[in-house]
Amino acid sequence: MSEIETSDTAPIHTPNAGTLRRAGAMDPWDRPRRTTATPFDERIAPASAFPPIADYAFLSDCHTAALVAPDGTVEWLCPPRFDAPSVFAAILDRGAGGFRLGPAGMGVPAGRRYDPGTNVLETTWQTPTGWAVVRDALIVGHWREREMGAATAHTRPPADHDAYHALVRTIECIHGTIQIELVCEPLFDYGRVAGAWTPVAGDPQAFDATGAGRTLRLISDLRLGLEGGSARARHRLVKGDRRYCTLSWSRKLDGPHSFEEAVKSLEVTSEYWRNWLDTGRFPDHRWRAQLQRSALVLKGLTYAPTGAVVAAATTSLPETPGGERNWDYRYTWMRDATFTLWGLSALGLSWEADDFIQYVADLERNADGSLQIMYGVGGERDLPEQTLDHLTGYEGSRPVRIGNAAYDQRQNDVFGAVLDSLYVHTKQYGHTSPRLWPVIEAQAERAAAVWREADHGIWESRGERLHYVSSKLMCWVALDRGARLAARRGRDSVADRWREVANEIHADICDRGVDERGVFVQHYDTVALDASTLLVPLVRFLPGEDPRVRATVLAIEEELTEQGLVLRYRTDKTDDGLGGSEEGTFLICSFWLVSALLEIGERRRGRALCERLLALASPLDLFAEELDANSGRHLGNFPQAFTHLALINAVLHVIRDEEAAPLQS
Repeated sequence: MSEIETSDTAPIHTPNAGTLRRAGAMDPWDRPRRTTATPFDERIAPASAFPPIADYAFLSDCHTAALVAPDGTVEWLCPPRFDAPSVFAAILDRGAGGFRLGPAGMGVPAGRRYDPGTNVLETTWQTPTGWAVVRDALIVGHWREREMGAATAHTRPPADHDAYHALVRTIECIHGTIQIELVCEPLFDYGRVAGAWTPVAGDPQAFDATGAGRTLRLISDLRLGLEGGSARARHRLVKGDRRYCTLSWSRKLDGPHSFEEAVKSLEVTSEYWRNWLDTGRFPDHRWRAQLQRSALVLKGLTYAPTGAVVAAATTSLPETPGGERNWDYRYTWMRDATFTLWGLSALGLSWEADDFIQYVADLERNADGSLQIMYGVGGERDLPEQTLDHLTGYEGSRPVRIGNAAYDQRQNDVFGAVLDSLYVHTKQYGHTSPRLWPVIEAQAERAAAVWREADHGIWESRGERLHYVSSKLMCWVALDRGARLAARRGRDSVADRWREVANEIHADICDRGVDERGVFVQHYDTVALDASTLLVPLVRFLPGEDPRVRATVLAIEEELTEQGLVLRYRTDKTDDGLGGSEEGTFLICSFWLVSALLEIGERRRGRALCERLLALASPLDLFAEELDANSGRHLGNFPQAFTHLALINAVLHVIRDEEAAPLQS
């Protein structure tokens, strides 16, 4: 008999019985099941308990992403791409499916980290009887070539499209003895359809779970048993014992079939991430690790087949726990284009910057030639919003939404975001591809045509349209950058015309967008503040020495902050269509404040704020969209590309400032 078969807790596979026979009458799994979607944390904590958002780990293969809770449960996975229906969604409902590998009965690991320079997760467990290490990754690369000794395996780094469409997990006992468990319970279509498990003919290590038109294959050297909608295993490891499991959704439903193959797939994946990181330029600075982690997050949020960057890996993680500010961020916002190109170009990641620009160039435009504010990762235009009322939401935060109704909003800032990104790209490459000129021309012309009109603003208000200063500002950016790009192409008459409109916008903003104190306001009919006006010096609308810029930055720092962290706006002074419910401080706005403080010469305060923000990162150096200023709790979708982009720009701003002149003691 094999070692697995002699384990005193190994389940016996009885595919027709629907239950597991185990030695020992008091096994913790032998209890009534409330549904086929048993909460994964009932054995550790109350069913209503959700891990803090910041405690999740992020995995990616540049096609989709997984979030792993501290107890070793994959609580979010949407194969085969970011915006597909989930198969594990316990992060939104404790009964919506998950996949755990770890010590039985343990919920808090001794430590977690990424293998340096990678998106491969390592979790170390200490139990009363022993220690174990679990490694998790979404696989990228030619691990079978490595196994076969192919010559190219050592010389050719994996390409972006080489995602293996599989999650690989290994566990090794490194001291003493440890009892482990595997529980894989997929619920397809956002928790609506339980998986139907069947053994794979001719492969005793593999079982298929099918539901909602999709099939997953679980392969493991643990002895698996089936119970209702879950595949399970229990086993005792002693020092030196090693086991693995693979969950595949590839067309072939294949994956590693031994621990050694699993290790090779993890090694190739680590090499992929490290080789990619080596293509960037990272300063020799105390914050180098934070820059690299942010770069790995951005790459991990990139959909390799098109170059699109999703705003976040998740949907409906709340901006206010228990509230309604829950949105689907698994799409690509043109609003983020400027910051994406700033961040990628500053780090020397030119391939990714170029891929993103080509994605923008290929997008289907509106009838007037303009781009929508957001698209699907494959360029999809229609992103209808619906609610999933069968899910409880994270900590009761409802509704849970998929799709995003903002896709057809009027947001006039989109023109500036696109053209600034194209301008940054042109400076990087020294020229503009001819295929991009129609995009440039259309966005500039639309900005010139609509800049006087009200819109929903950069924050996608669901209230009435208003004359937002940030929207006018970005229309100015569109015409200013468009004129510069036209001049580069020798289209002087076009450049002159666009420059004339840019000057008109500039004068209008300075006349109507500033209050009696000389502070830029949220929109033309208010004195309320908005953090988006921190962009005034950052997009070079006015220099930092301008008294209006200084007054605006200091007013936001004093009046639009909680515990020194920046709010987008005061919800009680802004009709955003969602009532007066509060929200957390926005991390991107706080990082903008870092850069803005440096621009106005408040160098010490800018550096101190940057230091504080970096200290508020998750244990794995990840950031969500928002922070509760009083508790430091992360809120909103996770991890958030916009936040990591702002981090990169702020940190590089601080580094340049330090290099220019040290602070006087």
